[in-house]
Amino acid sequence: MLKGVNQWCFPEGLPLQQLFSISREAGYDAVELNVNPLGGVGLTMETTATEAEEIGRMAKEYGIQLRSLSTSLLWHTPLSSADASVREQGRRVVEKQLELAELLGIDTVLVVPGAVNEETSYDECYDRSRAELALLVKEAERRRVRIGIENVWNKFLLSPLEMRAYVDDLHSSYVGVYFDVGNILHNGYPQQWIKILGSRIFKVHVKDYRPSVGNGNGFVPLLSGDVNWTAVRSALEDIGYTDTVTAEVGLYAESPLQTVYDTSRHLDIILGGAAR
Repeated sequence: MLKGVNQWCFPEGLPLQQLFSISREAGYDAVELNVNPLGGVGLTMETTATEAEEIGRMAKEYGIQLRSLSTSLLWHTPLSSADASVREQGRRVVEKQLELAELLGIDTVLVVPGAVNEETSYDECYDRSRAELALLVKEAERRRVRIGIENVWNKFLLSPLEMRAYVDDLHSSYVGVYFDVGNILHNGYPQQWIKILGSRIFKVHVKDYRPSVGNGNGFVPLLSGDVNWTAVRSALEDIGYTDTVTAEVGLYAESPLQTVYDTSRHLDIILGGAAR
């Protein structure tokens, strides 16, 4: 398995050249970039093909692989919205992710499918997001870039059996799961989800969590929470997973860049290798 780190693990506004350099120095194999709001560093909805290809060349100069692409924009334009125009904006976000991924040689984009709330019921979220993803499947297949549905705190897809059925119902090898280990702990056991989802898992995010806290303050540095990392690693090995394990953790208040270096060492332990 490859060690990866998400762009959000770095101070906001850090130039990509410095980000890639630090990632290489810290021992990562891959960096997960994000499609950021306008004005953000790196990729945005306005990034041109030429700009994206330059970012790809820069990553290669530092020996960094680009293997997945995330975004926070779908929280603002969910594919589950009751407003058709908002759903259309969300679809454009995913289309831009797919476009940029193809340009960068990235094989998977992370997609948050929607959210259940007081305005959007569970069945409405399921049906609307499922319909939007069905429209996006052809684009994913055309560009040969996979869509990974992430399990997040959106009150949706709360069972591995439901997640499995949700992606299978789209009938495409280009739709699967972007599995987040830490996000599961508040309502399940990641090692069980991994075994049930199996080869549907395209990519893996790691963070740690203490369920006793009961809210977002329970997310802690890797190895500091209640994730059974030995069981998680064993489950990933059992399903033959050999792709990126990408850290998505909060920054230290003091010396935020130290987060990147410490997390790399934590990943060495999680993946069973010797500390570098």
